[in-house]
Amino acid sequence: MADTGIQFFNRYTGEVETEEVYGERWLRWILFNPFGQVALHAVAKRAWFSRWYGWRMSCAGSASRVKPFIEQYKIAEIEHVKAADEFTSFNDFFYRKLKPDARPVDEAEDSVVFPADGRHLGFTKASEVEGVFVKGQKFDLKRLLGDSDLAARFADGAAVFSRLCPVDYHRFHFPVAGVPGNARLINGQLYSVNPLALRDRLAILWENKRFVTEIETDELGKVLVLEIGATNVGSVNLTYVPTRAVKKGEEKGYFAFGGSATFTIFEPGRVKLADDLLEQSAQQRELYAKVGDYMGTFVT
Repeated sequence: MADTGIQFFNRYTGEVETEEVYGERWLRWILFNPFGQVALHAVAKRAWFSRWYGWRMSCAGSASRVKPFIEQYKIAEIEHVKAADEFTSFNDFFYRKLKPDARPVDEAEDSVVFPADGRHLGFTKASEVEGVFVKGQKFDLKRLLGDSDLAARFADGAAVFSRLCPVDYHRFHFPVAGVPGNARLINGQLYSVNPLALRDRLAILWENKRFVTEIETDELGKVLVLEIGATNVGSVNLTYVPTRAVKKGEEKGYFAFGGSATFTIFEPGRVKLADDLLEQSAQQRELYAKVGDYMGTFVT
C-alpha cells in the first residue's frame, strides 16, 4: 500500500487533508532507519538535546527563520499580537500570543472546548485509546497518570488526545471552567509524539515527560488535563495560578519549540464528545480544530 502520509479531517474545510510535516525527512530517518534508531536513543530523546535545540531557537539569530516559516506554512500572521519582524527569536514566535478575538471560546454553558490548536482524537473510554493507533499495543492509563486510583476512576470516561504540530499556535488553555490544582510532574524522556512514532510505539505517551493537573468543577466533577513534552520540547511552561478559579478557554501555559500534545480526561458519564470528533477517530483519522472550539457537551 502506498504511503499517503499523515491525513486528518479539517473541521473548517470539510475536507480530508495531508499534513505537511515539519522536518519529515529527519523524522522518518530517525524512526525507521537503523542508524536513525541509534541516534534516537543516544541523542534525540534526551533532555539535554531538547535544551540545546531550545537554546538555539532562543538565540537572536534564529529570528531570521520566522518570516520564511510563516510564508512556507501559510500561517495567519494577521492573528498575531506581534508582526513577523518584531519577534526576538524563533522561540518568541513559536509560543506567540494571539489577538483576543483570534480564538473565540464556545459560549454554550454546557460545552467543553478544545484546549489547543491541533489534530485531535476522541475516545468514549480513556482505557480504549490503543484502538486508534495500532492493534496489539496495550494502552496503560495507570502509567500515563502515574496513579492507580485516578486510572480506575477515569478508565471509563471520555478522553481527547490533542497533538500540536510545530506550525500550530503553541499555547494551551483550559477546556472547562473550574479550580485547577498544582500540576504534578512525571519526569521522562522526550520522544516524538507524531503519529508515525505512536503507531510504532504507543508507550511513548507514558514514557515522556508530562504534567497532570486535576480541575475541580461544579458540573463535571473532576477533570484531568495533561501536557506531554516531546522531542525539542523539554520546556512545558505553566502560566496559570493553582487554586484560583479559571474560565473555560483561559490560558494554562505554553510549549517551547517542537511538537507536543495534551490529554483531557473526564469522569465516566459526564461528557458526550462531538460527533465529528468521534466519527473521524473511529476511522483512525485526526480532526483538526482550534482552541476554544466545541469539543463536547455535558451529559445531564
